[in-house]
Amino acid sequence: MPSRIRTVIAPGKLVLLGEYAVLDGAPAIVAAVDRGVRCDVEAGEGLLTPGDDRFVRAALESAPRAFYRFSDVNPAHGLSGKPGFGGSAAATVAAVLAAGLPAASAFEVHERVQGGGSGIDVFASIYGGVRRFPDGEPVACPPISAVWSGQSAATGPRVQRYRLWGGREAFVAESRALVAAFAQEPLRAAREAYALLCAMAHEAGIDYDLPAFRSIASLAARFGGAAKPSGAGGGDIAVALFPDTAARIAFEAACAAEKLTTIPVNVAHGAR
Repeated sequence: MPSRIRTVIAPGKLVLLGEYAVLDGAPAIVAAVDRGVRCDVEAGEGLLTPGDDRFVRAALESAPRAFYRFSDVNPAHGLSGKPGFGGSAAATVAAVLAAGLPAASAFEVHERVQGGGSGIDVFASIYGGVRRFPDGEPVACPPISAVWSGQSAATGPRVQRYRLWGGREAFVAESRALVAAFAQEPLRAAREAYALLCAMAHEAGIDYDLPAFRSIASLAARFGGAAKPSGAGGGDIAVALFPDTAARIAFEAACAAEKLTTIPVNVAHGAR
C-alpha cells in the first residue's frame, strides 16, 4: 500500500444569488457544498486525476516531490454531463494546499488557467459555509436542494455575451439590492433574481433559461420555496430554497415522482 503523507479535501459550490453581476464587482452569495475534490499525497512521484488536469498541474508546478492522487468527493453518478459544482476550482484549492502553498494562491492559478472569472468558486472552496462574496460575511441560509437540469452548459461563451451587453449598470444595481435583501427575505430574493436574470439574458442574447428550470421553479413554489439556476444557466444545476426542512423533503419526493434528479448536498467546511 502507498504511504500516505496527508489528505486535503476541498468542497464544491452552489451560487445562490448574484450571478453575472459579480463579474462587475457586485456582491454574491455562495454556498460551499460537500461535492468537491480530494487530494491524497503519497510517497513517490506522479499525478493521477480523473478529469481535466490543467488546473492541478499548474498548481503543482513547484510542489515537493510526491505522488498526488486526486478524486471526486461524493460524485453524482448517472448524469448525462458534468453537474457544475465548481470542480476545477475545488481541484485547484486542493492542489495548492497539498503542495503546501497558501490557499489564496489558488485564485491566481485558477484565473490564469481558466482565462478569467470572478473567483467566487475558489472563494467558496477555501472558506466554506454560506457567505457573501467577496467580503466573506457569513449569511443565514434556509434549507436548500440541488436539482440536475438534464444537461451541462459552458460558462465562457455566456460570460462573453454578458460583457458585451450594454445594459449592465441597471442590472448590477438590481442584483446588489437582491443580495442585500437575501438575509431577511431569501425566498423572495431568489424568485426575483431568477426573473431578473431571465430578463438580462433575453436582452443580452444569452441562452440562460430552460424548460427544466421553469418546471423546477414551479414545483418548488408548490411547497413554498423558490428555485433558480445556480451559475451561468443554460444547464447544470438549479438550486431550490425552502422555508423549512419538511418543505424541502416534500419537494424532493415530488421531484422523484416527476423524474427530476435531485442531488443531495450539505453545506461544507472550507478546504482542509
